[in-house]
Amino acid sequence: MGDSLVDSGDVRTVVTQAVTALRGVAGLDWQAPAGDLEWSCWETVEHVADDLFAYAGQLAAEQPPLDRYVPWGFTRAREGAPALTVHVDAERGPDGLLQVLEASGGLLAATVQVSPAQRRGFHPYGISDACGFAAMGIVEMLVHLHDLQRTLGFPWSPEPDVCARVLRRLFPDAPEGDEPWPTLLWATGRTELPGHPRQTSWRWQG
Repeated sequence: MGDSLVDSGDVRTVVTQAVTALRGVAGLDWQAPAGDLEWSCWETVEHVADDLFAYAGQLAAEQPPLDRYVPWGFTRAREGAPALTVHVDAERGPDGLLQVLEASGGLLAATVQVSPAQRRGFHPYGISDACGFAAMGIVEMLVHLHDLQRTLGFPWSPEPDVCARVLRRLFPDAPEGDEPWPTLLWATGRTELPGHPRQTSWRWQG
């Protein structure tokens, strides 16, 4: 199952896999809802890119705040849309959207790679180190790719090892005995497991 550490290389790998999968469906309807979400496929990818950018920001300062997010400004494109600092130029289409996703992932990976071991940053689910923010970014990518897959229909099955390490880092109380990817989907409220109904609320341990 691999070591419990989640690192910058994992972030880069998952971002590359996600972008490759999404480029294969760039010609489909990105304004359709992503799975069970109220957000469109476009808004969901913007949300992931925004999270990756924000997680990098939580670690990037020499003395990151431990009681709040870095105060980036944000707006919503419509009522019910995600609150975003990172907005993509709609005229650039899905190719531009995926460039922004890839760039945000690169920012997080680079920040995780150079962050001192003792550095911590704020998240409402718990003050976290670089390994934790790497794992959070990977969770956002993996589970939202699952949401997108349900609508856009592309092949998507992440590597079991990275899922297992993310589970150990962020969801140490998740049930054992099932494959890591279905367990991660259960831990994030996407599905049920044998003997464990689908969760209606969830959070990780930063």
